[in-house]
Amino acid sequence: MTDLVCRIWALLVLGGLGAGVRHVTGIEIYTPKEVEAVNGTNVKLKCTFSSSHPVSTTSVTVSWNFRPVDSRIDETVFYYQDVPYPPTTGRFKDHAVWSGDIMKRDVSITLHEVPPTFNGTYICQVRNLPDVHGSNGEIILKVVNKASLSEIAILAAAAGGACAVILVLLGIFVAVKYYRKKHRSPDIEMPPREGVLKESSVCSPEEAVHLTLKEQNDSESSVEVK
Repeated sequence: MTDLVCRIWALLVLGGLGAGVRHVTGIEIYTPKEVEAVNGTNVKLKCTFSSSHPVSTTSVTVSWNFRPVDSRIDETVFYYQDVPYPPTTGRFKDHAVWSGDIMKRDVSITLHEVPPTFNGTYICQVRNLPDVHGSNGEIILKVVNKASLSEIAILAAAAGGACAVILVLLGIFVAVKYYRKKHRSPDIEMPPREGVLKESSVCSPEEAVHLTLKEQNDSESSVEVK
């Protein structure tokens, strides 16, 4: 009886270790939990993986599926095996494109011009033969009509930074211009213009009358003397 119990415990321990080894060597998938995109824009669904087995373009298969918010039925979005297979029918036709690199363990896709109907959960499934164990990655996509507060804050910060740089450059320009003007050498005095010299030699009307009377008196005096 004792030997039987010991054998059972040994089998349980070995079974547990075996299960642990399979879990450790299973494929691991990494995705963001949630992604937000503005209606009509492009959004990249990032999905990467790690595997205990060598990776090649022929050993990896990728499946992207979509589960709408109001449904539990999954729809095919994208498939990869040796080469990408974009969808030829359905809501994702001409919207889903391959953005990954198998050798870099990147199996991401990009959705072009996303409409509100793309709201839902996207499931990334990767298998690298013979490594087929592991959980899938899930991304919740939220399509909004305008940018979120965080995106607006980033844009406002960028615009404010640009304005600050412009103001600093303008201040430096004004300061340099003022400094040069303040320390500029005094201008050399220019000779008076010709018009000013001519005006200084012209008599006023009163002076002209006085000179005329004086000349007449001098003429009369010379006549009397004769």
